[in-house]
Amino acid sequence: MKITDVKHYTVHPGWRKNLIYVKIETDEGLIGWGEAYTQYDRDRAVVTHIEELSRYLIGRNPFNIRHLRWIAFDDFAQRRGSLEFYSSFSGIEMALWDIVGKAAGQPVYNLLGGPCRDKVRVYANGWSYKIQDFASYVKAAENVVKQGYTAVKFDPLPRPWRTFIPKEHIRHAVKVVKAMREALGPDIDLLLDIHRRLAPMHAIELSKRLEEFEPYWFEEPCQAENLEAIAEVRTRTRIPVVTGENIFTKAGFRPVFDYRSADIINPDVSICGGILELLEIAAMAEPYLVAVSPHNYNSTLMALSATIHASACMPNFIITEYFLPFVELGDKICRNQLKPVNGYIPLPTEPGLGLDIDEAVLANYPYKQFPLRKLPFPEDDGKAGGF
Repeated sequence: MKITDVKHYTVHPGWRKNLIYVKIETDEGLIGWGEAYTQYDRDRAVVTHIEELSRYLIGRNPFNIRHLRWIAFDDFAQRRGSLEFYSSFSGIEMALWDIVGKAAGQPVYNLLGGPCRDKVRVYANGWSYKIQDFASYVKAAENVVKQGYTAVKFDPLPRPWRTFIPKEHIRHAVKVVKAMREALGPDIDLLLDIHRRLAPMHAIELSKRLEEFEPYWFEEPCQAENLEAIAEVRTRTRIPVVTGENIFTKAGFRPVFDYRSADIINPDVSICGGILELLEIAAMAEPYLVAVSPHNYNSTLMALSATIHASACMPNFIITEYFLPFVELGDKICRNQLKPVNGYIPLPTEPGLGLDIDEAVLANYPYKQFPLRKLPFPEDDGKAGGF
């Protein structure tokens, strides 16, 4: 079997960002679908990488996933990684696994050593975007819980994102988490996403004031590149600390373990290097007794399915991400997207990644350029407000 073509589709789901799908065709008629991570203004850069990488794939055997990963890094990237490179390759790698699973007549997880579980727990995200007041915030969270989710993620801090913040931002975040805990009760897990924004002094103060509300985790309190700072926060709080969504490959995660920076890591299958790389990162975490919660700020289609297949095979998996605003698009372009039942996604049983994308429908959701952002000087930030 040989790869004959690599195609890509950039679509806008009607909410926040574009999504990038990758389709690989073969001379035996089997096709594979994958999904590349994309970040606002970088869409076209990721697509360009897919186009250039495809020249290195045509004529090769789609089963040779490890070899293709090697030549992509050595021959194409000349051992210089980037968000755009790893995003594009991750989408391609995912599509290769889809082909291999279809050729074998097996779900991908059966080709990765077999599952450790028959369902995968998910947390809800995206439900709180642009909510401006406490009452609406709590109401939205309660609605998510009514849908069967037992874990919700949100950012309690007001905008704009700043490294050094006033006391009122801390007080605001405490009020948000307190209101959520009181409204949702003790059994709903609250996952706090700090989005890499704080200096350690603020992150430590905030985490200590939030401990009484028993958050499930405290995600990326400081800049992702400063693992020593994240480790400092981890040693000063009882809340489990998470990092990893912006880290690529096993090599990138090595210092996370060396510095003991995290209790939980959250690599993203669409940017870390793909399904195989995600599994190998999870295996690295095992002897350090670090849990794995894959990140998925992607669609509820290919990236989610790839995450589910990989997560099924991880002994140290705990929970993964499910973006509610992308579900509507998924229903329109896929007959069988994966959906949670009482907060868990049952393992798919169809060959490959188990999903069918309607290629013709993708044209109805064309790429949209991200709007130009007006970035104020810190002195013009104004008062705390919004979520």
